[in-house]
Amino acid sequence: MTTNFSIVRPTHKKNLFYTCSSSSSLFRTSSISTLYSSSSSCCLWKSHRFSKLRINIISSIKEKGDLVDKTSSSSSSSSSSSSSSQPTPVLLKTGLRVGGESQEELVTTTTTTIDTDEGHTSNWPPWKNLPERYTLIGTTSLAFVICNMDKVNLSIAIIPMSHQFGWNSSTAGLVQSSFFWGYALSQLPGGWLAKIFGGRKVLEIGVLMWSLATILVPFASGFMPGLVLSRILVGIGEGVSPSAATDLIARTIPVEERSRAVAFVFGGLSVGSVAGLLLAPPIIQTFGWESVFYIFGFLGVIWSLGFRLVKEAELSYTDEYLSRRFQGNGNGGSLSSISKTKPESTSLKEMGDSLKDVPWKAFFRSPAVWAMIYAHFCGSWGHYTCLSWLPTYFSEELDLNLTEAAWVSVLPPLASVLVTGLAAQFADNLISKGVETTKVRKICQTIAFLSPAACMTISSLDLGLPHWEVVGFLTGGLALSSFALSGLYCTHQDISPQYASILLGITNTVGAVPGIIGVALTGYLFDSTHSWSLSLFAPSIFFYLTGTIVWLLFASGKPQSFSKLD
Repeated sequence: MTTNFSIVRPTHKKNLFYTCSSSSSLFRTSSISTLYSSSSSCCLWKSHRFSKLRINIISSIKEKGDLVDKTSSSSSSSSSSSSSSQPTPVLLKTGLRVGGESQEELVTTTTTTIDTDEGHTSNWPPWKNLPERYTLIGTTSLAFVICNMDKVNLSIAIIPMSHQFGWNSSTAGLVQSSFFWGYALSQLPGGWLAKIFGGRKVLEIGVLMWSLATILVPFASGFMPGLVLSRILVGIGEGVSPSAATDLIARTIPVEERSRAVAFVFGGLSVGSVAGLLLAPPIIQTFGWESVFYIFGFLGVIWSLGFRLVKEAELSYTDEYLSRRFQGNGNGGSLSSISKTKPESTSLKEMGDSLKDVPWKAFFRSPAVWAMIYAHFCGSWGHYTCLSWLPTYFSEELDLNLTEAAWVSVLPPLASVLVTGLAAQFADNLISKGVETTKVRKICQTIAFLSPAACMTISSLDLGLPHWEVVGFLTGGLALSSFALSGLYCTHQDISPQYASILLGITNTVGAVPGIIGVALTGYLFDSTHSWSLSLFAPSIFFYLTGTIVWLLFASGKPQSFSKLD
C-alpha cells in the first residue's frame, strides 16, 4: 500500500500538523502514536502497520531576512533511500502570524520510502480506510432507509387491512395518522436529548424503539386502541431521528460539504420509500400483510446491533480549522461549542440546567425561525398526504391492483433519489463559488415548493390527460420537492450549528401536524366529496404557494447569535 503524506513543521510553533494528500482533513499530531524527527528533512512515523509508505517531508526554514538553502543536506539525507526524490525549495504561505504579520516560509520537500514490513494489513471492507465521519454518515443514512420502509409499509398494508377489518377511508386515515401523533410529540425532546447525549446514542435508541413497535403492529391490529398505540410508538422512535442526524452533521461536517451530507442522510428516506413500496406488495401477497411488519421491523433490530460496531467518529477537522473554513466562506462563528465530546453520563440537574440554557425566546423572536417553521409545515402537508394516499389514489383512480399501484407509487421517491444528489451538488457548487448562502437556500426551497404545486395543479384539472401523463407530472413535481434537502433542511445548521438539533425539533414538531391533521382530513374530505382534486391536491397547492411567499420574504442562511433573553 502506498500513501502520500505531508508533514509541516512551523519553526515558531510547538505543534506539528500533517495532511494526507488523499483528504482535505487536518489532524493534530496528538493522534499519532510516535513521531520521530531528525535534524535533516527525514521523519519516521510509526503508528500502525503500513507497507511501503511514501512520505513527503516538508521542513520549514525561516531566517530573519535570509532564505537558507538546505538542498544539499536534504539530498544527502534522501540518497540513503532508493526511492527518494530530489528536494525542491517551495515558497509557501503558512497562514501563521508572527508579530501581527503573515509569514511566508521557504520549505524543502523530499520523498522517501520507508519499509515497515511487519505484516500485510487487509483493506477489506472497502470502506475501512474512509474517514470515520463518512462511515458514521453512511450508517445514519441507512437508518433513514429503514425509517421510511417502516413508515410506508402501512400505506400498502392499509389496503388489505381495510378489506379485512371493514374500514372506510376515514378510519384508514385515522390509523395512518396515528404515527404522526408520536412523531410530533418526540421532536423537541429528541432535539434536546441529541444536544445533551449526542446524536449517535439518541439515533441508536430511536431505531430500536420504532423497530420493536413495528413488529408489534400485527399483534395489536384486531384492537384499535392497541393498533393506534403501536403506531404512536413507531412515530416516537422515528421522531427523534431527524434531530439526532442533524446533531451529527452539525458537529462533523463543514458548510461547503453540508448540502451533500444532508442530502445523503435524508436522501435515505427516498431510498427507503422506494425499497418499502417495491418490497411490501410481493411480501404481502406471498406471506400476508402481517409479514411486512415482522420483516421490516427485524431489519431495524439488526441495524441497531450493527451500529454498536461502528467506531465513534473523531472530528476530522480541528476547531481552529473548522472556524477558519467557516469564516473563509462568509459564515463566521465558532464551532467549539458543537465539537465537544458528549459526556458519558449527565445528571438530572445538568440536564435541567441545559434545558434552561436554551434561548427559547430568542428562537421565537427570529423571523428566520418562523419562516423555517411555516415552510416545514407546508412541505410536510404535501409530502405526508401524498406518501399516505398516493397508493390508494393510483389504485382507485387508475384501477390498478395492489402490486401495480405500488409500482406506480414508487416512481416519485425513485426520481427523488436522483434529484437529491443533483440538488446537493448544485447548492454546494454555488456556495463554493461565493454565492450567498441565504440566496442558495431560497433558490432551492422555491424550486421545492413551486414544482409540485404546478404539477399538482395540472393533475387536478380535468384536462383529459392519459393516466400515464398524470403519473408523470406527479412524479416530476414530487421529485423536485427534494430540493428542500438543500434548502430548508440545511438552514438549521446554517443559522446555528450549536442549536441545530433543537431548531429542527421545533420545526419538525410543527411539520408533523400535517401528518396528524392532513392525512386524516384527506380521508374525510374524500368520503365527503369523492374528489381527489379537492381532498388531496387543493390543500397541498395552497400550502406550497403560501410557503414560497413566506420563505422568500423571511428565510435566512446567515449564522445568528441566539443570546438568552430573560
